[in-house]
Amino acid sequence: MESADDPKQTYARRLAMLRAVQAERMRRDKTLGFAKLVLFLALIVLCGWLAKFDPTYLFFALIPVLALVFLIVLHERVLRSLRQCNRVIALYERGMARLEDRWAGSGETGEVFLAEAHPYARDLDIFGPGSVFQLLCTVRTRTGEQTLADWLLFAAPQTEIRARQAAVEELRTRLQLREDLATTGEDVRAGVHPEALAAWGEDAAMMKPGGLRVVTMVLAVLWLASGVLWAWKGQSIFFFAMCIVNLTVTGWLHKRVQSAAAGVESAAHDLELLAKILACMEREKFSTEKLLGLQAQLRTEGETAASGVTASRAIGRLSRAMQWLESADNIFVRILNPFVFWTAQCAFVMETWRMRYGAGIRGWLAAVGEMEALSALAVYGYEHPEYIFPEFVAEGPRLEATDFAHPLMPRDRAVANDLDLNSELQLLMISGPNMAGKSTFIRGVGVNVVLAQCGAPVRAKQFVLSSLAVTASICVLDSLQGGISRFYAEIRRLKQISDLAEGPTHVLFLLDELLSGTNSHDRQLGTELMVKGLVQHGAIGLVTTHDLALTEIASAMGGHAANVHFADRFEEGELRFDYKLHPGIVQTSNALQLMRSIGLKV
Repeated sequence: MESADDPKQTYARRLAMLRAVQAERMRRDKTLGFAKLVLFLALIVLCGWLAKFDPTYLFFALIPVLALVFLIVLHERVLRSLRQCNRVIALYERGMARLEDRWAGSGETGEVFLAEAHPYARDLDIFGPGSVFQLLCTVRTRTGEQTLADWLLFAAPQTEIRARQAAVEELRTRLQLREDLATTGEDVRAGVHPEALAAWGEDAAMMKPGGLRVVTMVLAVLWLASGVLWAWKGQSIFFFAMCIVNLTVTGWLHKRVQSAAAGVESAAHDLELLAKILACMEREKFSTEKLLGLQAQLRTEGETAASGVTASRAIGRLSRAMQWLESADNIFVRILNPFVFWTAQCAFVMETWRMRYGAGIRGWLAAVGEMEALSALAVYGYEHPEYIFPEFVAEGPRLEATDFAHPLMPRDRAVANDLDLNSELQLLMISGPNMAGKSTFIRGVGVNVVLAQCGAPVRAKQFVLSSLAVTASICVLDSLQGGISRFYAEIRRLKQISDLAEGPTHVLFLLDELLSGTNSHDRQLGTELMVKGLVQHGAIGLVTTHDLALTEIASAMGGHAANVHFADRFEEGELRFDYKLHPGIVQTSNALQLMRSIGLKV
């Protein structure tokens, strides 16, 4: 277990060590490459000299041939080690980029998981360049990506959140394990196709091994024997007869062989990666209930418990079977395949595997996905030791945050604020001038709650909340293809929020410049009716506005709502902001100053 060093110092120390190893491996790579070239040229010269002057001693050429084979094997081992070293270096370089706030724009964006109808994903920058997902994602497999995305999209029950928090806290100190999970195996980006692989494992076998497998093996042996007989005795009739028989059987089996391999072929290159990640999970010793449960899941799925075969070994066997199947693309195997049933025999091996272990694939993939997602949250927690795990309470609605800031803001620009919403004070109407920080503030609230409810640490000194259904109307877009205006898209989102407020979970609503696409009268009346309806259903939330007429809504709602604001000041010809939340209604406006600052004559 590693000590709790400063993450930046730890990463810098590991990078220095790894770069020294990388330089040594690169030197060995060059040396071995040069040695292979020299030995190969010497072998050619030796063979030519012996063939010309003394062919009886050509067998001496076996010595440099064996030496060359030895060098090739040794060189490949060095290259494999160098590739692994490069992957680990890239891992820590990305970590340094996150610590130095240079991470945005690199890594997986997760945009494939973005659904327009989701109540907050687009508004809170959960996916996309510079998003929460891009900051967190250190996973290797598609199932890991899917799991992390699901955790960010759907709040977990409080019991599950606490279990994840404990697991993340344990993994925070397992730097070597997190390194192994993020770099083990060849560099395949999000390789394993989880649903296709799991569905293949659960389907019924297309070619049940048994008599048919024995028949094809016998036919292959007979074909080879007939070929030997032809070469030895000159009797070709048996050989050609066996060719016809075996070709007929191959044609008859073709569709079933293809169907048997179809579901697993898409993951063929990635099974080795999955096996190595499973091996990392199996050999580690854990103490928290969540992590122990994931290890137990690897032992109980399928027939691994009864057979004594670990999940990693079972997947490794399937990976080797797929490698044998892929070798059918070799020109020599392709020529012999119709007569020796190479592809069919590989399919029989995979079908035997599917019957024994196929039912366990979905559970193994789920365990891998959860482990990778937990590891990603642990990396986030390790790199931000000042962040804290939130406290969850049963009674709600409640959201109390002290010195919290937006998790995506760089360290030198983030400004902390406080917030306290509960069953008494349910609404804050936030006024303020342009660029003062209103939208960033409500996004920061939402992102921290999303992280809290997926089991991650939050950027705050104290964070207490009940279970909340996060909703937002901040970045609602029109749709040219769908013929939907921004205003119509916004009111559809408001209907979605209103419907969620009638559900069993208290809603947290984050509304930015509500109903700006209509006239001031309808805007004020619509906003008032909307927020009053939400508050009556027990929701809590924030509404930002430039329209000071909307601040009257909070005054009309008594103690359930309050006005707060962000302010600015004009000093030495420049607008300055403190990005701090102040009580009351804003008293300044900067629209004209901003227009004049860019040369508009107003």
